Amino acid sequence: MTPQIIALLSGLGLCLGLIVSIGAQNAVVLRQGLRREHVGLVVAVCVVSDAVLQTLGVAGVATLVTSHPWLEVVARWAGAAFILGFAFVSARRAWRGGGSLEAATDAPAAETAAPASGGVLTATATTPKTRLRSGRMATLLTILAVTWLNPHALVETTFVLGSVAGTHGDERWWFLAGGIAASTLWFVGFGYGARYLAPLLRTERAWRILDGGIAAVMVVIAISLILG
Repeated sequence: MTPQIIALLSGLGLCLGLIVSIGAQNAVVLRQGLRREHVGLVVAVCVVSDAVLQTLGVAGVATLVTSHPWLEVVARWAGAAFILGFAFVSARRAWRGGGSLEAATDAPAAETAAPASGGVLTATATTPKTRLRSGRMATLLTILAVTWLNPHALVETTFVLGSVAGTHGDERWWFLAGGIAASTLWFVGFGYGARYLAPLLRTERAWRILDGGIAAVMVVIAISLILG
C-alpha cells in the first residue's frame, strides 16, 4: 500500500471516529433531517466548516510539525495519547451503554395571542414566507453556533487532525483529502438519510456497537502512529 493511500485512509478513519459521536451538531443534523427542513443548508454549513477547520489544521499545525522534526515526535506521541484516550472513552461507553441520540422535535409554530393593556387580546399574524425565513435563519444560527462555538470540537478538528496529519510529511494533503471525504460522507448521509437511520440510532444497542467499532479503529490508528 502506497504512503498516499495510507495517509488517505488514516485521515478517513480518524475523522470518522471523531465526528461520529453523540453531540449537539449531530443532534441538529438529525432533527432537521427528520423534519426535512433546511437539510441542505445544515449539511452545507457542516461540510464547509469542517473542511475549513481541517485545512487550517493541515496548512498550519501540520506544516509547522513537518518543518520541525522534533515537533513531529511530539505530535506523534501526543496524537497517539489523545486517540487512545478517545478510544478508551468510546470503549467505556460501549461497555456501560446509556447513550442514544434523540432528535429534538419542536412544536410547529402557531399564531399566538398576547394580552395587551386593558386586557384586550391582539393576535400576531405571520405569513408562510415570514415563518420560512425565520425558520431558516434560526436553523442557520443554531448550526453555526454548535459548530464554531464548541472549543472541544475546534481542538479536535484543527489541532488533533493537524498534528496527526503532520506525521505523514508530504502526504499530509492526502490525509486532508481523506478527512474532508469522511466529514462530507457522514453529514450528507446522516442529514438526508436521517429518517431511515433515526429508528436505529435512537437505540442504546446501536450506539454501543458503534462506540465499540470507533474504539477499535482508534486503537489501530494510535498504534500506527506509534510505530511510524
